[in-house]
Amino acid sequence: MPPIYAAIDLGGTKVTCALASADGAILAERSIPTASQDGPDAVLARIAALAADLSRETGATPQAAGMGVPGLVDRAKGATLFLPNLVTQWRGVEVARILGAHLGCPIYLLNDVRIATLGEMTFGHGSKTGTMVFFAIGTGIGGGVVIDGRLRLGELGAAGELGHQTILPDGPLCGCGNHGCLEALASGPAIAAEGARLLHSGMAPKLYELAQGRIGAVTPTLMAAAAEAGDEAVRDVLVRAATYIGIGAANMVTALHPDLVVLGGGVSTIGPLLLDTVRETVLRRVRMFPVDHVAIRNSALSDKAGLYGGVALAMRAGEL
Repeated sequence: MPPIYAAIDLGGTKVTCALASADGAILAERSIPTASQDGPDAVLARIAALAADLSRETGATPQAAGMGVPGLVDRAKGATLFLPNLVTQWRGVEVARILGAHLGCPIYLLNDVRIATLGEMTFGHGSKTGTMVFFAIGTGIGGGVVIDGRLRLGELGAAGELGHQTILPDGPLCGCGNHGCLEALASGPAIAAEGARLLHSGMAPKLYELAQGRIGAVTPTLMAAAAEAGDEAVRDVLVRAATYIGIGAANMVTALHPDLVVLGGGVSTIGPLLLDTVRETVLRRVRMFPVDHVAIRNSALSDKAGLYGGVALAMRAGEL
């Protein structure tokens, strides 16, 4: 039987586990609630049980597992350093040792967005390019950078935090402590907050109708539908956010000369209004050299980029 690998995507609200072959074919996949309030040991025990269930269902035993986590890791020790959105923040949790003892195979850790970048680089659009920039646009904005075919991590594994480049020097306060970060301007919550303001002020009748008047129902996806239906004020909000993302992409294009810019994460799926605006902004703002050759695309792997990255990390035995 060809080698089988496990991929684990640990998030703030859910954990997804998959078994896959080296060509990226997923044999089985399932998600469970994270329930981080139960503590790291309980979460890891549930992950181990989930992986064991998938192994029984498929009759396949993974040779290694790659795991994406939402924060900083010590890759050499296989330990989490700081996961800000999980209860206890998982400081110094020896995940590789604990999970490895349960699963009987090596466990390799990487930041969740960097592992998604690795997935796109290995199994997605980046498989045929040398230098790539990956933006993950969702609850926050993360990123990853591939240079000459290698994922750039830096000493702390934190290289590629594209969401924390300053776009507006006097802009809104970001969760990182800086002002005017891309994340503070164009993440899903930032966009939805502007939509909620328009709904509340009576300036978005189509959005009001689609959300049934409920501010809590406003999402970037719903806003895109409202813009398509004729809400010009909502359209302006989306174009402004997309322009900010385009400025961030233009900065990376100027600095790194990538062949490819990939937009991933939930917000990237709202449609051509985002992608077209980003493309137009990059063309307008990068003036030092022609950028017609720079492809700007939505992720080929959609919300599974992290899982595919876990497979790639396991295949590489953690070596990047």
